[in-house]
Amino acid sequence: MERFIELGQEMALLWDNYKGSFFLGSGYLGGIRNTLVLAVVATLIGCIIGFACGVLNTIPCAKNDPPVKRFLVKLIRVIVRVYVEVFRGTPMVLQAVFIYYGLPYFWDVQWPSVWAAAIVVVSINTGAYMAESVRGGIISIDPGQTEGAKAIGMTHVQTMTNVILPQAIRNILPQIGNNFIINIKDTSVMFVITFAEFFAFHRYIVGVNNMYFPSAAIEMIGYLTMTLIASILLRWMERRMDGSSNYELVQDDALTMTAGTYNFPNKGTPFDERSKEYRERKRQELKHGRSRGDR
Repeated sequence: MERFIELGQEMALLWDNYKGSFFLGSGYLGGIRNTLVLAVVATLIGCIIGFACGVLNTIPCAKNDPPVKRFLVKLIRVIVRVYVEVFRGTPMVLQAVFIYYGLPYFWDVQWPSVWAAAIVVVSINTGAYMAESVRGGIISIDPGQTEGAKAIGMTHVQTMTNVILPQAIRNILPQIGNNFIINIKDTSVMFVITFAEFFAFHRYIVGVNNMYFPSAAIEMIGYLTMTLIASILLRWMERRMDGSSNYELVQDDALTMTAGTYNFPNKGTPFDERSKEYRERKRQELKHGRSRGDR
């Protein structure tokens, strides 16, 4: 128990000395700010990339289509597949090294800032995962809805934007939230390109005072707090998109017909339910049955 008390005291000492400022971007609070901003921006850009790749990867292509269209569709699918497999199959830390240091190595071009490089790395990585999630969300929609949209003359773009994607977004919303939480944690590898996120401040503080475990405990609590808050917000968004669980039928619509409230017009014909001839014939049918000629 004494060790836990000592750990708490050391954590309080570190926090008091190195908490920094959230708005100035210094200390632990500054690292939290940089981590959240990078995760939010990169997740949004990654979702755009993923939606673009997912839609392009589901473009219909039939054998009777022009050869140029079939060639372009197959080329797009190959490019998307290579992109997805490369960025899903390699660690983000190596992707950051290749993108940040590889660009000046092969071309005489420098990144405008480490922020730009970090956003590009995390966005491209997120887009690779989102591409498969979007593709799965699109193909999970009943094909009959696509056929119905085409039957009323909608183009592929109109079908996607008005029918398929609104439903696919709800289906893949948990995966979007999962990628956002992963980005909160995986931005910790951006220290390899000198990006000052939460974990980078931990490395700096440990190098100054050599209190590794108390600082790591602060990092653990900080990351856990950020991910828990993100999970709560995402659950709230899912419930908002689901709508109300109770639905009531509209009763004040002029076109609503309920039992006992609709009156047939009296046209004065033998087939009118309010005519005497109709009621008498029905009574005879119930009493004696319908004749073969009536059938």
